[in-house]
Amino acid sequence: MTRRIAFVVFPGFQLLDAAGPIAAFEIAGRFQPGSYEIAVLAPQAGAVASSSGVRMAAESLDSAPIDTIVVSGGDGTRVLPDLKAAIAWLRRAAPAARRVTSVCSGAYLLAEAGLLDGRRATTHWGRSDDFARRYPGVRLEADRIFVRDGEVWTSAGITAGIDLALALIEDDLGAKVARAAAQQLVVHQRRPGGQSQFSALLDTGGVHGRFADLMDWVRERLPEPLSVERLADRAAMSPRHFARAFTAETGVTPAKAVERLRLEAARLRIETTREPIDLVAEAAGFGDPERMRRAFLRAFGQPPQALRRAARA
Repeated sequence: MTRRIAFVVFPGFQLLDAAGPIAAFEIAGRFQPGSYEIAVLAPQAGAVASSSGVRMAAESLDSAPIDTIVVSGGDGTRVLPDLKAAIAWLRRAAPAARRVTSVCSGAYLLAEAGLLDGRRATTHWGRSDDFARRYPGVRLEADRIFVRDGEVWTSAGITAGIDLALALIEDDLGAKVARAAAQQLVVHQRRPGGQSQFSALLDTGGVHGRFADLMDWVRERLPEPLSVERLADRAAMSPRHFARAFTAETGVTPAKAVERLRLEAARLRIETTREPIDLVAEAAGFGDPERMRRAFLRAFGQPPQALRRAARA
């Protein structure tokens, strides 16, 4: 069975949002010929300029049967009134498609079309606050690499589109083909959809900004108690002022930032060592394995043991 995968682009789209997943589907088709037919669609047929200026040839939005719709993101989504034709087309075409997906800020188009109402979704972390304000009816999971809610899939920024495509390929053709495609692409073997974007989130104001030194200090003391009061004292600020300033700068509370740093440290140990789970929990500052397990489920959608098995595989 040949599945028609339609990529929706528009002026100012992010080139890799389309090109990365297209390459993944194309390579998967080498391992199982005839699996995919790839189409690039746009509100107006012709050469569509991406945000980089590089153009991609596209056909006009049509009514031909589509298995999977993949909506690209990019700077063009900042001016949604210019995308009325694409949004209207999505409203018409989505009910007939087996799957509807988006990469990065392409989630804005799905939300504008009403396709994410009441659903879980994600988008690029840099747009998550704005997205949450605009679409309160969407259950935004801002940390996730990709989210599947029924047959509607959304993914985080840019390279996460490749993760999304590999997950779609696995859904269609099985893990063996998805793994072979990932190896051919020379990417990490399909990151779990539950993996978090929080490294990037903490980079904003955390690694390179006002609280960079504090975050480095925290990383060196993860097994220790790290209360807001202790962090505020280190930053030479009152606890209340520190909590407000830190949240405004980084987009997360101090407690959430500490948990995320602990998660990163624990995940690295889980995936690269054979240390017992309880020792990893202690070294990362969680105190006990159950507390760490709950944190892993919230952030990654999987317990530590599952990530360790995936890393070994």
